Amino acid sequence: MSRFLLIHTAGAEGTVALAAVEGGDRTVVAEGVLPGRSASERLVPEIRRLLEGAGWRLAELAAVVVVHGPGSFTGVRVGLSAAKGLSEAGGVALIAVSRLALLANAVGEAGLVHAVLDAGRGEFYYGAYEGGRCLREALLTGAEVAAAVVGSGVVVACEAKVAEGLPGLKISMVPEPVAASALSIALERLERGEVDDAAVVDANYLRRTDFEIQQRLESRAAMGRGAE
Repeated sequence: MSRFLLIHTAGAEGTVALAAVEGGDRTVVAEGVLPGRSASERLVPEIRRLLEGAGWRLAELAAVVVVHGPGSFTGVRVGLSAAKGLSEAGGVALIAVSRLALLANAVGEAGLVHAVLDAGRGEFYYGAYEGGRCLREALLTGAEVAAAVVGSGVVVACEAKVAEGLPGLKISMVPEPVAASALSIALERLERGEVDDAAVVDANYLRRTDFEIQQRLESRAAMGRGAE
């Protein structure tokens, strides 16, 4: 039997889960919820509580799985730091999963899926996935998202703000993925031997590069001069 600890603190509400896999059977053994922004204080105690309740030891895990963004900067940092520390302390594998990959996986579509999350300030976290494979992830404006999804594929979101910010798109709304939602992706990654190095894996913030920011500022300045 393979045992997994799964952590997701990148969304509005944090979740933690323990899952066991034996043969073709997958069982969520225990789950915990970290309301609001309480992950920084409650994450490690909640993990300890779940492990003790299940009678599991850290070193028995097949992997620690963490959703490493995009999303709340603080939540992403807290979850990833805890996962890296537990992976190193227990000497077990670490698997970092994109929140956009979870969202794309939620629709169960084998074809092209456009996953979209609200990034605030009129921007969106965007991911294009096909057959579970990531084609692209980026931070885009609403116009850029609309251009990216033209042609084919399913657009999926889990936040009302996305539908409100992209009123011209047909969007499939799904519940916000939780920690246990990462199990299927983690299993596929583990079977392929695709684990992450705790010493180098980073948060998936999808920030714009300094060059992109400068380009946007110059573009807006040029538009302002043209309107004069």
